Amino acid sequence: MNRIIAGAAVTMLVGSPALAEPHRYELDPEHTTIAFMVDHLGYADTLGLFLTFEGGFTYDMETQDLSDVIITVQTASVESFNKARDGHVRSKDFLNVEAFPVMTFTATSGTPTSETTGTVEGELNLLGQSHPLTLDVTLNKAANYPFGHGRFTLGISARGTVKRSAYGMTYAVENGFVGDDVQLILETEAMRVE
Repeated sequence: MNRIIAGAAVTMLVGSPALAEPHRYELDPEHTTIAFMVDHLGYADTLGLFLTFEGGFTYDMETQDLSDVIITVQTASVESFNKARDGHVRSKDFLNVEAFPVMTFTATSGTPTSETTGTVEGELNLLGQSHPLTLDVTLNKAANYPFGHGRFTLGISARGTVKRSAYGMTYAVENGFVGDDVQLILETEAMRVE
């Protein structure tokens, strides 16, 4: 749910002597999607997005050392393509955006499981509480961007699951109208800071 999720994936990148030092990366806001899916009444998952966020991380391509991951999401930027539902999701029943306008994912390291996959374990701060969140990440591509900004860019996919009741967000959990488990989806192009 947070921009959450994006910068985390860098843990699994392939080494390259030309890039053998830590570099800072920032999420490209034009090519980043932070989304979630949650079950509705058992019929289908409802898809939502967060439209306003920022984030970055430090990563060493050769050693695969990851640090300083932070993704910050403006909770009021939620978009589920239904005005009434968006208003409800912003209310105290769910995100309580007036009291908690920001949610943040932070992590200090990751664990590679192959040359292109790994996990990042961090903390998601939501509704004033912090709980562990593990992201499964895949490095899709690492190369200089072929046009536009031309910066060295990491293409990353990340997935995780948040149990909303852990944060006190229990509305419609007991009766099963809205699922407790929220699937997080992050797709990002993270640009190296020159």
